[in-house]
Amino acid sequence: MPAVAAIDSEYFEARNCPQSAPGNGRMTTSVAADPAAQVNQSAPADIARFVGPSKTFWHVLSWGAVLLMFTLGIYRFWLTTDIRRYLWSNTELAGDSFEYSGTAYELLIGFLIAITALIPLYVAFFVLTLAPGNFWSSLGLLALFFLGQYAVYRARRYRLTRTIYRGVRFHQTGSALLYSVYAVLWWALIILSAGLAYPFAQSQLEHFKMRHTFFGNLPGRFEGSGWQLLVRGLPLWACTVVPFAIGAVAIILSIDWNALNSTNGADVRATGNDKGGLAGIDLIVAATGLWFLCSIALLYPVFQTILLRWWLSGLRFGDVAVRSRLRIARVFGVYARFFGYAIMFTAMAGILVVVAAFGLSKIAGGPSSMRGEIITTVLSLGAYAAIALGYWAIYQATVKLGVWRCVIESLEISNSAVLEQVAAAGEAASPVGEGLADALNVGGI
Repeated sequence: MPAVAAIDSEYFEARNCPQSAPGNGRMTTSVAADPAAQVNQSAPADIARFVGPSKTFWHVLSWGAVLLMFTLGIYRFWLTTDIRRYLWSNTELAGDSFEYSGTAYELLIGFLIAITALIPLYVAFFVLTLAPGNFWSSLGLLALFFLGQYAVYRARRYRLTRTIYRGVRFHQTGSALLYSVYAVLWWALIILSAGLAYPFAQSQLEHFKMRHTFFGNLPGRFEGSGWQLLVRGLPLWACTVVPFAIGAVAIILSIDWNALNSTNGADVRATGNDKGGLAGIDLIVAATGLWFLCSIALLYPVFQTILLRWWLSGLRFGDVAVRSRLRIARVFGVYARFFGYAIMFTAMAGILVVVAAFGLSKIAGGPSSMRGEIITTVLSLGAYAAIALGYWAIYQATVKLGVWRCVIESLEISNSAVLEQVAAAGEAASPVGEGLADALNVGGI
């Protein structure tokens, strides 16, 4: 469904199920003689699927990356719109596809309005940071985080009202300010609990969002439990946070604080004097940091699978229930494909950079000349932008597309006949929330 993030290869072509034609944007008119019996009848398990060819998405991303570089990022509003239309229109539920009705001009106008509103705020934060003490800096970060959560809720409202299924739009009510307060308080608890409060925070925030989410006149709700997510994620927490905490405690206990206070730390390292016990903790610091980073890198696909499966299985719209059978192996395969493409791209980019540098040294008269320095600087910036956009395009076409495809094809929808009874409701929301999320870099697909 459109709130999820990701997609990948030609998996659908290997599936042994017929392909239905995309929806035509109108309510389905074929209703059984007994509507009540139709509502109570469970739909087939495998009625959600993604039918988009990967080559089309690669073409959209590659062409969009080129235009992003030459327009200095302005084309991203059109590229975001194209990506959403591709994902929405190729996602089918019960034989009908979704429709994204947003436009690039809406995103551009919303972004410009948001930037206009944020400039005075940024100036005020900058002036306050010049004041003595760290209070104002901390207050500014807290205000930006609060504003970011506000933007996340408003952007979700915009995307929902631009999502149409069988001629009926989704929409969202509720206060974005109240959601921001809840989010800030929950994230404070997450930090204080070393992450143990995260499952309960996600559960309560999803309850808030889904309680104010509607498909036409059909209300949504969330039935996922924080305890369920905690039980499933506790082994991952134990593998990452617990070793990191043990290492941090070992580092603190291995330092002779009295000796360190009486001896300058820089002098200790310069003279080799280990009165503070600093030399002995280097290995502990390296081992702790390496374990923490490796555990996150290896376990993140597992965590993402558990979180997505838990979230999807808790979604409800009236009597319509969603269940996900997302598998960890498939998500690992998506990330493995990304690393494979990234390694090949790195090798090719490295060869091109070396060849370009050699050619530049022959043409520009060496980097020591003024002309050589200017050309080298310009080409270096261009190469950096091209390589960064290349990695971005690979990530979008493998991880984002791959996970989206895996998620959609893992869904089982029951009582989907209820969707035949839905009446249109809700209005299109302002794009300012989406623009604010983009300006604060908290936006998504």
